[in-house]
Amino acid sequence: MTSDAQPTLPFETRLSVVLSLLQAQMGAKVSTNASVCEAHSHGEAYQIAHMPAAVVFAQSTADVAAVLKVCHANHVPVVAFGAGTSVEGHVTPLEGGISLDLSRMTDVLAVNAADLDCRVQAGITRQSLNALLRDTGLFFPVDPGGEATIGGMCATRASGTAAVHYGTMKENVLGLTAVMANGEVIQTGGRVRKSSTGYDLTSLLVGSEGTLGIITEVQLRLHGLPEQISAAVCQFETLDDAVNTAVEIIQMGIPITRVELLDAVQMQACIAFSNLTEFKPLTTLFFEFSGAPEAVREQISLTQSLATENNGLAFAWAETADERNRLWKARHNAFWAIKAQNPGKQLVSTDCIVPISQLTELINGVRQDIAASGLYASILGHVGDGNFHTIIATEDTPEGYQQALALDRKIVARALSLHGSCSGEHGVGVGKLEFLETEHGPEALSVMRALKATLDPRNILNPGKLLPSGRIYHG
Repeated sequence: MTSDAQPTLPFETRLSVVLSLLQAQMGAKVSTNASVCEAHSHGEAYQIAHMPAAVVFAQSTADVAAVLKVCHANHVPVVAFGAGTSVEGHVTPLEGGISLDLSRMTDVLAVNAADLDCRVQAGITRQSLNALLRDTGLFFPVDPGGEATIGGMCATRASGTAAVHYGTMKENVLGLTAVMANGEVIQTGGRVRKSSTGYDLTSLLVGSEGTLGIITEVQLRLHGLPEQISAAVCQFETLDDAVNTAVEIIQMGIPITRVELLDAVQMQACIAFSNLTEFKPLTTLFFEFSGAPEAVREQISLTQSLATENNGLAFAWAETADERNRLWKARHNAFWAIKAQNPGKQLVSTDCIVPISQLTELINGVRQDIAASGLYASILGHVGDGNFHTIIATEDTPEGYQQALALDRKIVARALSLHGSCSGEHGVGVGKLEFLETEHGPEALSVMRALKATLDPRNILNPGKLLPSGRIYHG
């Protein structure tokens, strides 16, 4: 792909040409309906919204390639859209153009049970995939919580509650089909567990947020359903004791499947929203253990000992699948629990991560920042890998939003000062752009911009996202 001259025709003229061509080629798959366009003007939990000129509902890789060929030829931007659950503005079409919806691409193309892998279209959700895999004895473990599509999870390099045991999308994607900016279709990776041939284009595209290519098919690593699953909740009088317990579990190498923290503020909201009346509004750890029965018993024994040494209260067990699902649904509904506690307020969800040894210092500092801000905010997260979120409630005004952002900046600054990252799983979008140079340095960013300019010379793929403007590396 090579760069070329800027377009000579005005944007509206080029857009009109694109719409005419796409409507002729794709018919009813193209919508300019105002309500459809509005639904594709934003994701979740982020304030910006921009209307696309049209939404195209792709049903195949060929559809995606056709859209990109037309848009590339006419210098019209394209933003991929899946379930719309992203929280950093990833799917907002900042410059208008086409919103390319892949949510109808939901086929499972192959399941290779003997090799523990499958190939799916990008629009299938993880919940739908696991429902279809149920009879095979296999499942896909990456669980970011929402109804996210597999393609969107690849684009943001998602993780979630089970990452401490199963890893993130980075570890669970073997290969991809992707359509590049000019409409060319490429295959990356494969079905083998390792390869030492060529550039790792799969890893380059996973986490690129639709700025380098649009993912249409994904080869996924699957895992066997555990022989036994046990879940428990342990409450603590202090935040320090809970965080220290989680850190020590990881440092001792206990192969726990999940360990999630909810502070007292978050737990109070969840008790009210999810009817968890058997618990107190105290800092709480949610645990899940899985594997062979003897291994699970050992994990539980070691974890209980650590929790007891850190002043944990008695374990409350979820003995049945329904009880486990109730607990994890309450965890996944944490955002909505805070929303219910703060009617009429706007919520801002932060995301940062640090090395596990720095987690106690970070969370203590963040709690001080919250107290100093005067804002209502909860702390929760996947503390087993050093990742946590703060859900900040503030007045639904520009001034209130700026107050929340000011607190978010303090939280991110603390994480970066402790050798962390501004995002463990939400991604960059536009919400985290201001932190990228501090985290990566101008030299690394210039190399990233050079990659973008090479693969997308006309800057039509999700423009304005992931990379702040600046110099490009030329050697």
